[in-house]
Amino acid sequence: MLKPAPSMRILIADDHGIMRAGLRALLSAETDMEIVGEAATGADALDMAEALRPDIAILDLSMPGRGGIEVTRRLSAAYPSLRILILTVHEDEVMLREALSAGAAGYIIKRAIEAELIMAVRALHQGDFYVHPIMAAALLRTFIPSRGPVAAASEILTPRETEVLQYIALGYTNRQTADVLHISIRTVETHRAHLMAKLHLEGRAALVRYAREQGLLQDPGTLSI
Repeated sequence: MLKPAPSMRILIADDHGIMRAGLRALLSAETDMEIVGEAATGADALDMAEALRPDIAILDLSMPGRGGIEVTRRLSAAYPSLRILILTVHEDEVMLREALSAGAAGYIIKRAIEAELIMAVRALHQGDFYVHPIMAAALLRTFIPSRGPVAAASEILTPRETEVLQYIALGYTNRQTADVLHISIRTVETHRAHLMAKLHLEGRAALVRYAREQGLLQDPGTLSI
């Protein structure tokens, strides 16, 4: 039986060969993703994008010659349908803003877990935007008025993250939460990491306390396995 053709054609641009090899191995393992090109410089990324017309470009910000911001600006101007994901070590709000202003649709830091990168690529391919939770929290603090030490759940959490938080507060294990929500344990772990990053909390006890303060456990009878 023939395998379905990959639906996402991806260009990787990073000046570190080991990083490119790791990304290639990770993303090529997904049946709907295909690495169509690898660039080590900004100039190479521009040439390959013109020749290969990928759906998604994963760009490092710190490449020789033309940097990631300039490459992002030129690619987004030349190919409006190209979705650009910045993958970088820079956890810098100013850099994030520059990347988004240049036309990037996503921004993820290199210490993110593998599942998050795949999630980000899929989000961009579906037409959404993706910003690493730590960086997203920095942006939200700029636009959301302060209402105490931690923002309200409805302002910062997705509906799925809220569900995961409820189960954590009720004492469910990652496996039990995964079973009841019909998702993988790895996805639960990713949501849990996002919760702690977005809310600036550490440990289950802090998450439980936050859930109670937000009134998220008022009707625990609706949660069942």
